[in-house]
Amino acid sequence: MNRPFRFGVNMVTPAAGDEWRRKCRKAEELGYDVILVPDHLGMPAPFPALVAAADATERPRVGTFVLNAGFWNPALLAREVATADALTGGRLELGLGTGYVKPEHDAAGLPWGSPGERVSHLLRTTEELARLLGSEEHQPQPVQKPRPPLLVGGNGDRMLKLAADHADIAAFTGARAIPGDASGKMRHLSPAELDERVAAYHRFAAGRPVPAELNLLVQLVEVTGDRRAAVRPVLEYLPHLTEDAALDLPLLLIGTVRQIADQLRAQRERYGFSYITILEPYFEVFGPVIEELADS
Repeated sequence: MNRPFRFGVNMVTPAAGDEWRRKCRKAEELGYDVILVPDHLGMPAPFPALVAAADATERPRVGTFVLNAGFWNPALLAREVATADALTGGRLELGLGTGYVKPEHDAAGLPWGSPGERVSHLLRTTEELARLLGSEEHQPQPVQKPRPPLLVGGNGDRMLKLAADHADIAAFTGARAIPGDASGKMRHLSPAELDERVAAYHRFAAGRPVPAELNLLVQLVEVTGDRRAAVRPVLEYLPHLTEDAALDLPLLLIGTVRQIADQLRAQRERYGFSYITILEPYFEVFGPVIEELADS
């Protein structure tokens, strides 16, 4: 049975207090279920932004999408998570990833490490958070027990296994880092490649008592009656794909409101993606799609 849709907006643009609260209230008005903040230098600091988002709204949950584990010491992170969960009334969802932009680590004076070392650090962080937040002796205490819901994002085998073993939500980007490129550039996965990654996750998660929620990060939303004209400017960023192949990418939502809604229903059936994250530049144009998919 398919899960009901949930929709999150990843707020990436810094804003002063009144403007931040206005954006968050607009997201609530449009029907978003989760207000999210990433963890990149030059973007809002996650935890104070999420506390402010929760204070400005009533219904949406709030979450990190995703924390760069390399920026965080587990004990200090546990304090942040518990405090934010308490201040938001138990509305926090915690998203974790390895980090994929080396210049940010350099700017922060933090070690970068190999891909394997970064995954190992994320695993240690995940396990230590579970231990600390699950302890009755830890102060402060989170509202949600034993901890806020955990989302883990990634596509490699070790990341998928980590998500299968520990996460309540498994997040897929629909793209992977380019080998040898630490600048943050990504290569988009074809539908067949995404099929294989989701299948790999399900193999790792075969023994789970409760299936995880599956999330997809959408990179572009354009409501239009001419899908082909709309996708052509994007092709320069997808040199390995034809026009037809680009239109088939799950992370590009291009078409009328009805076409986009139908695409998301089809992708939920094919991959299991029921939790959809939209980037801030597209969150208002996506609003009618949320309305179209109400109760789906």
